[in-house]
Amino acid sequence: SGSSDPYCVVKVDNEVVARTATVWKSLNPFWGEEITLLLPRGFHRLTVYVLDEDTIGQDDVIGKVSLSHQQISAEPRGIDSWLSLAPVNPEQEVQGEIHLELRVPERGHPRVLRCHLIQARDLAPRDPSGTSDPFGRVSCCGHTLETAVVKRSRFPHWDEVLEFELPEGELGEAALSVEVWDWDIVGKNDFLGRVEFCLDTLCPGPTRGWFQLLPFPSTTKDRGGQLGALRLAVRLLEDTVLPSHHYQPLIQLLTEPILCPAQSPEGTALAVLEEVTSGESRQDVATKLVKIFLGQGLAVPLLDYLTTRELARTTDPNTLFRSNSLASKSMEHFMKVVGLPYLHGVLKPVVNRVFEEKKYVELDPGKMELSRGRRISFKGSLSEAQVRESSLELLKSYLGDIIDAIVGSVDKCPLPMRVAFKQLRRRAEERFPSAQHEEVRYFSISGFLFLRFFAPAVLTPKLFGLREQHAEPCTGRTLLLLAK
Repeated sequence: SGSSDPYCVVKVDNEVVARTATVWKSLNPFWGEEITLLLPRGFHRLTVYVLDEDTIGQDDVIGKVSLSHQQISAEPRGIDSWLSLAPVNPEQEVQGEIHLELRVPERGHPRVLRCHLIQARDLAPRDPSGTSDPFGRVSCCGHTLETAVVKRSRFPHWDEVLEFELPEGELGEAALSVEVWDWDIVGKNDFLGRVEFCLDTLCPGPTRGWFQLLPFPSTTKDRGGQLGALRLAVRLLEDTVLPSHHYQPLIQLLTEPILCPAQSPEGTALAVLEEVTSGESRQDVATKLVKIFLGQGLAVPLLDYLTTRELARTTDPNTLFRSNSLASKSMEHFMKVVGLPYLHGVLKPVVNRVFEEKKYVELDPGKMELSRGRRISFKGSLSEAQVRESSLELLKSYLGDIIDAIVGSVDKCPLPMRVAFKQLRRRAEERFPSAQHEEVRYFSISGFLFLRFFAPAVLTPKLFGLREQHAEPCTGRTLLLLAK
């Protein structure tokens, strides 16, 4: 069809750790999925594969983006950029580690390099049985030696010592290459990985340890983005978590303006934190504040404190809570944590109906495809007016169900949300008491409840756990019009 059904698979070293939803019929997919991974300290590489889902046969691999631990940790503020997809060569998709001990004598004649191949683990399966028949191949100074083959194993144990006589004088750029191969009785052997050492850098004593197997240096020419590009935002956080009593002074400092409101608000830790928090870190700060205050049973007073401060700074009520302030971000995260089951109960039936019916809906004349009217009528293409009329009826039907579900869910709305909104309404009335600003009390709440809670969930149900997959383009357009 000239299109694809792309999805991503995330791999850390040898383990698949996450998969995105499939975006149907698109060469420009948007996933918008945020994945948090708990990584082992010694991880080597993060790789994202882009695949095309096929209903028949095996999914096609489009390309990959691979980032080493060093590349990620070199950017403390994170990587956020478009990265060209690289081709995926099965010969280079290696995994596993090899356990070696190397000894290079500092002097003596002849100088003999001893390479002890002890074992390997988690090798890639290359045979139909799901295993491999691995053997080691060691090359140094123009000579090559091999170990015995271990049949049907991805965790071979060789325990063999291979020795090489080194030339006299300086070793220069001489290297030791250790490769692991899968032996095949018919056809050529399959490559499983390699590790290379420069002899000059090896210590005079023994060098022993587990070493990650790497692919051959790529001989594939860079296709200059012909496979496409993937936009990734990747950030590595390495936290040291202490016993909880170490954090009590910080918690006392943060909760002080809530527990002792008589204190001048400007000098408190919360006030200072609000002033110094930059736009890009505001979401992180808000998320952590809400978690801390929920743990202390003080989340609603925190929101009251932050929204009261923002109300005091606002002169035009029409701009109230429209910026991505600490108050707005904190309320947004609070609703998501406290109200997600409630959101599912309200929206899921209607969202499921939209996905299942797959009706064509369009109001913009510039975007109408009149031939799609066959989905509405079996009499052939419809006129622009007919498509618009049909679309309006469908949108009113869906939207009516959504509004009825929201209005009918008052008793199911979580109590902490209701208390937070009750306080917000009172603060808005106190800040804008005149009759001309009577509606401020309502849209201060609807700005959160609809614009930051219900509407985003209608727009992208996958990100709120309402659906397992992203919407197809036609359904996505219906959801966008509903959200608007």
